[in-house]
Amino acid sequence: MENNANTMNNNDEHLLSQLFKEKVIDGVRENKTISLITYVLGDKGEAKLKFIIKTLLTKYGKMELMDLLYTCAKELIVNSTKAAIKRLAFKEMGIDPTNNSEYDKFMDSFKDNLTDKKFPYYRSKMKAHGFYIKIKFFYDHKRIVLRIINNFPLLQKEEDRIREKFIKAKKYDNLFEFYIDHGDNTEGAGMGITMVEILLAQSGFDRHIFTIYSSKIKRETVAKVELPMHPEHV
Repeated sequence: MENNANTMNNNDEHLLSQLFKEKVIDGVRENKTISLITYVLGDKGEAKLKFIIKTLLTKYGKMELMDLLYTCAKELIVNSTKAAIKRLAFKEMGIDPTNNSEYDKFMDSFKDNLTDKKFPYYRSKMKAHGFYIKIKFFYDHKRIVLRIINNFPLLQKEEDRIREKFIKAKKYDNLFEFYIDHGDNTEGAGMGITMVEILLAQSGFDRHIFTIYSSKIKRETVAKVELPMHPEHV
């Protein structure tokens, strides 16, 4: 892993206000749910995410899980950001996502043209249209539950596609095998889901601690990782 999340360099620390750090430390001490809302996660957002995870794991003496939890969070946030930008594009382009031909034509272009480098362009647009990503941490001495939340439900076509991705991800024990099968065409090939599943499996965790679910009533989609920290936790 290029950037070791175990250590926050001086640049990371300078990005955070003392007030933010104190709020996180106090919240973790009082066992409060920790939440962070982002539109597009930039350097400051990444520094906040690292600090929250570091503070949580320090409390329970589980810093060896830092890289795993941070990388899972980052992958799922990227996935959620792409999903939000897709919803934004539907609105701006007047696309009916329930029309299969319109949806498929749009997705062919979307997968080819959207990269992480283009995310900042959409930050103000996402804010204006009310699309955001919420990051939530629930925790106790037995587990840490990470939830990455989009404020809209899945379309049926998206739900079917995600189920396919989970099934395909189970074929791979390492990312090298995934790259061999997909070459450079990893965009939209389930990379985020596969990455998280493989990281969890290689760290000795059951892949089933990672789930994605959607609620039309609550109008949200949630990617959830429930990381056990105690043998009693099932």
